[in-house]
Amino acid sequence: MAKHKIYTMSFASVYPHYVTKAEKKGRSKEEVDEIIRWLTGYSQEQLEVLLKKKTDFETFFAEAPELNPSRKMIKGVICGIRVEEIEEPLMQEIRYLDKLIDELAKGKAIEKILRKS
Repeated sequence: MAKHKIYTMSFASVYPHYVTKAEKKGRSKEEVDEIIRWLTGYSQEQLEVLLKKKTDFETFFAEAPELNPSRKMIKGVICGIRVEEIEEPLMQEIRYLDKLIDELAKGKAIEKILRKS
């Protein structure tokens, strides 16, 4: 079976869209980066290297230093599909990130987005 196209896409090609979506709603690139770091465990320096290298989504998530265990608390609908019901692990990770960026753009407090109590 062929891989989903998103798996082989460069994370760097989608990242500007995350930032633009957030900035259009008065949020910042720094908040987008904070969400990505929280989700994946990458440092800011590691994130910047991955963007420069144009790392694909599959590698981006496969090599993530520490996927946050609290990401399983992310619930809701993205692209018409409930993120908690996605069976393909990599697609679920990508959709978790999409959902977090959506929450940021909708004005949700960063503490709530990062599932802090």
